[in-house]
Amino acid sequence: MTSTQDQTPHAAGAGAAAPSADARIQRLRRRLERLIGIAATEGNALVPLRNGDEIFPAMLEAIGSARHTVDLMTFVYWRGDIARQFAEALSERARAGVRVRLLLDGFGSRLIEKDQLETMERSGVQVTWFRRPLALSPFKQNHRCHRKVLVVDEQTAFTGGVGIAEEWCGDARDANEWRDTHVQVRGPAVDGIAAAFAQNWAECHEELFDARDRFVAHRPHGDAIVQVVRGSASFGWQDMQTLIRVVLESAEERVRLATAYFAPDAYFVELLCAAARRGVRVEILLPGPHTDKRVCQLAGQQHYEALTACGVRVFEYQPTMMHAKVITADGVASLIGSTNLNRRSLDHDEEVMLAVLDEGFTATLDRHFEEDLKVSEQIEADRWKRRAVVQRIREAAVLPIRRFL
Repeated sequence: MTSTQDQTPHAAGAGAAAPSADARIQRLRRRLERLIGIAATEGNALVPLRNGDEIFPAMLEAIGSARHTVDLMTFVYWRGDIARQFAEALSERARAGVRVRLLLDGFGSRLIEKDQLETMERSGVQVTWFRRPLALSPFKQNHRCHRKVLVVDEQTAFTGGVGIAEEWCGDARDANEWRDTHVQVRGPAVDGIAAAFAQNWAECHEELFDARDRFVAHRPHGDAIVQVVRGSASFGWQDMQTLIRVVLESAEERVRLATAYFAPDAYFVELLCAAARRGVRVEILLPGPHTDKRVCQLAGQQHYEALTACGVRVFEYQPTMMHAKVITADGVASLIGSTNLNRRSLDHDEEVMLAVLDEGFTATLDRHFEEDLKVSEQIEADRWKRRAVVQRIREAAVLPIRRFL
């Protein structure tokens, strides 16, 4: 589809009518397709899932309904009752004759309980490890598989920020229940998510597919336009950076960004500031007192002064660990997946992100964001300038390692 809407880089001049939602969607679609080189698909249905109380039952139900194949890839597979539930569900399907593959990151899932591994393997689950540290050079150990993917029967997929561990259970009611967002996808975009699994599986396993992979066609399930973007460790600029850059530079009214680990380089800080300076309302939601990586938080706090000075509104989430990775723009576009706005996600790790062009889906994520802001504290520019010397010293201390955070 072609469009003449993209002749000006930003908002129309004074007095001009604002472009319609459809015009914004088509303009952003063409920018993303042309600049990343990945076609978006139509006919997708997406269900946003907030926190473990919604995420885990949906995933377990999908696994339990599998008749042909289950492919699960995760960075974190730790301990707790929910980890056991997933092990039992995968094992049950494997014993029933379903082809079940589980790809675990060698670093992130190292805490998995050995009895669960043994149960799954005895049941016929194909368990494979992505880059186990002891078998790697120091260079490769820094590149992890941070993708979270579940694909069932080639028809239903899940991705987002959640790991398989008790920390994600519940509904973010207290410090023990992390806040996160996942999404269930049906439609042609499932193929892109499945390809993210296949890419990493191919590195770790000799057999890429078998007779139980039916390679079925997809019928339309909804109206959402979705582009699936994969990020992989590399030198230089990559697609994930282009994805975020295009969305930030295309925004005309509002950008909302929630991320667990905020440690961008100066380039992305300037992109956020540039959007604010041209009149876009930029809001960033980050972990507050409950963070599992204080060093990464310090690396991000170093940028608070510059961001607030140019009009970016920064909030810290108070109830628990904020682990979601979501960006929305102008009420029509959403990015959701495994990518954080830090150097590790953008430069070093395997990631997957969905660019969703759909008003209804974006409205739901915006509503979740607004509810999260009610229990967050805004960083006040003047007060932050007067922060303690000890805080400044801590921020400076992490500078030498910021590219690994």
